[in-house]
Amino acid sequence: MDHGSIKIRYFKMDLSSLLSSLPLPQPLSPAQPVTTLLSSLSALIDSCPDSALLSVVSKVEQLLSSADCDWLLSSTTHSVASEQEVELGYLLLSRALIGRCSLPLADDDISSVAESQYDAIRPRVEAVSHTLVTLLRILGKSRAEGGAECEGVGLSERILFTVAPDICVFAVTHFQMAPWSSPSSRSAAQDVMGALLESGPWTDSAHLLVGDRKHKEDRQKGGAKGILGPILDLLQPQLSKESLFHSESVKLVFSWALLQVTRPDLSQHLPRLLPPALLLTDHYRPENCILGVRCLHHIVLQMACADLRQLNRAEVLYQAVFRLLYNGQPQVTQCILAFLMDLLLVLEKPPSSPCSSRSRRAASRHDDVLRLVLTQMEAEHKLALRRVYASALPLLVDRFGIAVCRHLRRLERVILGYLELSDPPDETSRIQILLTLNRTLQTAWPRVDQRRGLQFLRAVLRLLIDVSSDSNLKDSVKQEIFNQSATSIRLLDACSSGTLQCLLLQVGSSHCSPDVLQILHSAMTKTQT
Repeated sequence: MDHGSIKIRYFKMDLSSLLSSLPLPQPLSPAQPVTTLLSSLSALIDSCPDSALLSVVSKVEQLLSSADCDWLLSSTTHSVASEQEVELGYLLLSRALIGRCSLPLADDDISSVAESQYDAIRPRVEAVSHTLVTLLRILGKSRAEGGAECEGVGLSERILFTVAPDICVFAVTHFQMAPWSSPSSRSAAQDVMGALLESGPWTDSAHLLVGDRKHKEDRQKGGAKGILGPILDLLQPQLSKESLFHSESVKLVFSWALLQVTRPDLSQHLPRLLPPALLLTDHYRPENCILGVRCLHHIVLQMACADLRQLNRAEVLYQAVFRLLYNGQPQVTQCILAFLMDLLLVLEKPPSSPCSSRSRRAASRHDDVLRLVLTQMEAEHKLALRRVYASALPLLVDRFGIAVCRHLRRLERVILGYLELSDPPDETSRIQILLTLNRTLQTAWPRVDQRRGLQFLRAVLRLLIDVSSDSNLKDSVKQEIFNQSATSIRLLDACSSGTLQCLLLQVGSSHCSPDVLQILHSAMTKTQT
C-alpha cells in the first residue's frame, strides 16, 4: 500500500469520526459530495440550541481543518451549475455561522439595547471567528496553489469573492470599540479581517472594497475586484429611515466602508452612500450627527467639485448641515464648522476673491455662515462652545479678507466681549480672538478708525494686566498671549499712523506690572524700526 492511499484512508477515518460526533439529522460520510455536508452543517448551526452552539462550531472548525482541501473544494461534475452549488453551500455555511452572532435590535430609534444582552454574543464571536479564519486559510491556500495552473478565476477564488462581503461585515461589526465587543472578541474579529486580506488578492481594506482600478476586461484576466457593492447590498435593507437606528452596528459598518473609499472610486457609489449619511446627520443623538457629518465631510473632500455641484448635491448638503449650527453641542458644532469651510469652496468663490464687477458684492453663503457664527458667539455663555466658535473665527476672517468689513460692527462686539472674559486653564478663546483681531487689522485696516482702534487697544491692555496678574496660568499660555497682544498693539499703531504711541508712553509702573511695560516697550520699539 503506497503512502497516498494510507493518507486517504486515515483522512476518511478521521473525518468519519468527526462527522459521527456532530448531531446531524442524517448520518454523513466522506464519500458523499461536499455540498451535502455544507447544507447539513448550515442547517445544524441554524437549529442548534444556544447551549450546544460553541461545541458545534468548534467541531465544524476541526472538520474543516482536518478535511482534505481537494475534497472541500470539489464539485460532483465540473459544470458551472455544480460549482455554483459549492459556492452557495459555503455562502450558506458562513451566513449560518455569522447569523448566530447577530446583535439584538432596539425596539425603536429612541431606546437602546441593554448591555447584558450582549453577554452571550462575545464568546460566539470568538468561536465563529476561529472557524471563519480556518475557512479563509483553506480558500487562500487553494487559490495560491492553483493560481498558476488555472486559467481565469478558479473555484476557490469564486467562493472567496462570494463569502467575502458577509465575512467583512462580520469582522467590521465586531472589531469596533462598542458595547457588544470585548478585547478578546475584537482581537478575533481582527484576525478574521487579516485572514480575509491574506487569502485574496487585496493589499488593504480600501483595496478590498474598491479593487483594482482597471477595466472589466482586465479584471477577468486576474485583477482584484472590490466588494463594496455587495456590502452595500447586504446593508441596504437596514439603511432606511425606519430601521437605520434600530441596530447600532449598521451605522458603524456603513461609515467604516464609506471612509475607506477615496477618489475616484467614491463617485460611482455616491447615490447609495449619500442618503444614509444624510440620515445620520439629521439624527438627534450627537454621536450619530457627528458620524454623519464626518461621512459627508469625507465625501466633499474626495469628490470632484463638478460632481458635487451636479444635480444640486452640494446645495442639498449645505442646507442640511447649515441649520445644525443651532444645535448647541460643542463637538457637533466643531464638526459642522470644519465641514462647512470645505463645502463653501465647492459652492462659491471665497469673498476675498477679486470681483470682476464694480457693483457691490452680493451676499453669499460665506456671509450667512459668518453672520450666524457671530450671532451665536454674542449670546453664548458655555465655555466649550465659546472655544469652538473662537477657534473657527480666524479661518473665516482669512477667507473674507477685506470683505470682512461688511461684518465689522458685529465682529468688533465679539472681539471686545471675548477678550474681557477669562477662559481657564488654556485661555483658548482669548488666544483665538487675538488671532482674529490681528488678521482683521491686517486686512480691514482702512475701516479701523480712531474710535475703533482705541476700543481694541483698551481691551488688549486690560487683557495684558489681567493675564500678568493671574498666577494660575501656565507660562507658555502667558507667553502666547503676550506675543499675540504685542502684535495687536503694533498693528493698531500702524492703523492709527503712529498716534497710539503717544498714549502708550503715558503708561507707567503705577498702572501695570513690569511684564506689561516690557511688552509695550518691545511693541513700540518694533513699530519704530
